[in-house]
Amino acid sequence: MDYEAHESAIIDHGAKIGSGTRIWHWVHICSGAKIGKSCTLGQNVFVGNRVVIGNNCKIQNNVSVYDNVTLRENVFCGPSMVFTNVVNPRAAISKKHEFRDTLVDTGATLGANCTIICGVRIGAYAFVAAGAVVTRDIEPYALVAGVPARRIGWMSKHGERLDLPVSGFARTTCKASGHRYVLEDSVVTVHE
Repeated sequence: MDYEAHESAIIDHGAKIGSGTRIWHWVHICSGAKIGKSCTLGQNVFVGNRVVIGNNCKIQNNVSVYDNVTLRENVFCGPSMVFTNVVNPRAAISKKHEFRDTLVDTGATLGANCTIICGVRIGAYAFVAAGAVVTRDIEPYALVAGVPARRIGWMSKHGERLDLPVSGFARTTCKASGHRYVLEDSVVTVHE
């Protein structure tokens, strides 16, 4: 075992966990889960069977990563944020055949207490504000907030808000990294 797990964690036989990963108190990882290297799973995290978590992901306390969720590398899941996997659940009716895939792409940040409705794709380096409810796909580098979440700006790979309009054509430089960003037709590209 080349990962660390607190003695209260429940790791079902068959779960694949990468080296250097740290698993804190009262975490439950199901048998089919695949977790990459150097991840951190905070207190009271649940990871379902059909979940893939890439390298270097940080999942804060009280997050449940349900079946059909994929997190690419370097994803941040803030405290108590929520994933769903069925659009219209009912307690008395099994709807496991209706699970929808959710993809959170490389470097994205999901703020505290946000909700991700299943079946969406969160683009690379996107930033979902705390408390937002995501009901549709989010573009790479987009900053979204509100209920339902709407694009209010753009973020750099470094996690800095970019001086770009919500749409149109513009150029700017990330003050933290010096990388140049171009916005054209609601698409942001980076020139490192």
